[in-house]
Amino acid sequence: MDSSPALLLLFTLGLCEYGLRAVQPLQFRNSITQLRVGQRLELECQTDKDSGAFWIHQDKSGILHFIVFISSISRTTFEGNQKTSRRFEASKDSRFYRLIVKSFTPQDEGNYFCLMMVNQMLYFSRGQPAFLPVTTTVAPTTPGPTTQHGIPVKDPFLSTPDPETSTEEEPNFFCDIVIWVPLAGACLLLLIALAITILLSKSKTHCTP
Repeated sequence: MDSSPALLLLFTLGLCEYGLRAVQPLQFRNSITQLRVGQRLELECQTDKDSGAFWIHQDKSGILHFIVFISSISRTTFEGNQKTSRRFEASKDSRFYRLIVKSFTPQDEGNYFCLMMVNQMLYFSRGQPAFLPVTTTVAPTTPGPTTQHGIPVKDPFLSTPDPETSTEEEPNFFCDIVIWVPLAGACLLLLIALAITILLSKSKTHCTP
C-alpha cells in the first residue's frame, strides 16, 4: 500500500480551495477491546451524503496511504486501480461505507480515515486508531540457591554472621582484657619481687663471716 501523490493533492485542494467538513465519527463495526495479529478488523463510516467515499490509512510514521474508493453504486477501486485486494475488502450498505482488514498485521497499525467530496466540499472523518497491544519484556531473575526436596541449601561461603552472636562476643572480649591484663601485671610484679628476694638472700650469705 504505497502513499499516493494524488491523495496529498486531494488534501491540498480541500484545504486551500474547497474547505473541510466532518462526516459522522468513524467507528469499529464490531466491539474490539484488544487487537491481535491475524484478527479480522471491520470499520465503518456513516454519512448523510451518497457520493462515494475514500478509505485512507495513516501508518505509525505518519505517512498517508490510499486503500480504496467506494462509489455511490458500490463499485470499489483499490490501490493500483485494482477491483479487489489481497488484504482488504470494501462495501457500501445504504449510507454506511465499510472497510475490512482481512488479517490484521503490524503493517496495518495506524489511524484510519474516510473522506468524501460533495459539492466542492471535502468531508472527512476523525481518525480511528488501530494498534496491537504493546508487549513488555520481563527482566530475567537471578536463580536462588538450589533446593533438595523443597528445602533450600545454604552456601557455607555466603553465610552471614549472626548479629546476636557478634554482639555477645564483643562484651566477652572486653571482659577478658579487663581480667587478664591486671592478672598478668600482678604475676610480673611477683616475679620481680621473687627475683629481688633471691638476690638479697644471696648477698647476705656472702656478707656473713
